[in-house]
Amino acid sequence: MSSYRNPWSIILAAGDGNRLRSLTTANGVAVPKQFCSLDGGHSLLQEALLRAERISQPGRICTIVAAQHRRWWSAPLAALPAENITVQPENRGTAVGVLLPLLRLELRDPSARVVLLPSDHHVRDEDSLARTLRSAARHLAGDGDDVLLLGIEPDEPDPELGYVVPASDGNGDVLGVDRFVEKPAPALAATLVAQGAVWNSFIVAAQLPALLHLYERRLPGLLAALRLAVRRDAVAGSDGAVTGIYGELPTLDFSRDVLEGQEAHLRVATVPSCGWSDLGTPSRVAAALLRIGERRRLTPVARTAGAILDLAAQHALQQLAG
Repeated sequence: MSSYRNPWSIILAAGDGNRLRSLTTANGVAVPKQFCSLDGGHSLLQEALLRAERISQPGRICTIVAAQHRRWWSAPLAALPAENITVQPENRGTAVGVLLPLLRLELRDPSARVVLLPSDHHVRDEDSLARTLRSAARHLAGDGDDVLLLGIEPDEPDPELGYVVPASDGNGDVLGVDRFVEKPAPALAATLVAQGAVWNSFIVAAQLPALLHLYERRLPGLLAALRLAVRRDAVAGSDGAVTGIYGELPTLDFSRDVLEGQEAHLRVATVPSCGWSDLGTPSRVAAALLRIGERRRLTPVARTAGAILDLAAQHALQQLAG
């Protein structure tokens, strides 16, 4: 039986990180940012694995990765059970990348409580994030159809981020969702923050059926086709059916094509300011490095195995070259 004390975590690690390629390309090879470190410590993927361990037992940590990235993820994921690693044959956007591991988990635990964790985040205060995640899991203890988004209390108005505007209705620390605003102009970003909007972290907590209902309402054809392929592969003991249809699937975005328009089924919980960054662009990497600069000087970060590139070093090289 699933329990709010024992949710599943699904780490989303199949992205290509195209917006950060100017920092993540070395010797002509672009390394997706989840396999890089921010400041010489763990890779972002390793940080996500440690984040998942704060809310899930090791056997309930899953991930989706890309087949073409195998040389970078095989070592850091070596401790995960093989059945917990979903290998996506090619990139079809975040909506498909989220759905595939959900459908594989549905075969194992149809009533699972699930936390979706992107693998390209850096968080200074992991304890604050973990407390909100555990609270979110407790909020899912009932049988409701709500999907809970984690919003980050903004440090400043940032026009490069997406925002969730809470609705006035809600219960305690969990509010309804009025609307999404993606990358607003600076003046609008300041207005949104003043009105109580939060940064959209793309961290999601929900019961698995509630997540699948989102797809059923917006993308029923995709849900039916991919579910059938996953079930055929489970019977055959292969991945041939999924691989066979992947090339025919559309490229879809989880936020735009699944969440937007379903605000009535969404709720948002706010994480207190915790030094969060999605490291989505070189300017956001630079801002994160500025925020942690003093800590780096006072407490040197130990180098750890697993990170392919150090974004701080790459950024410094760019500054010298410029």
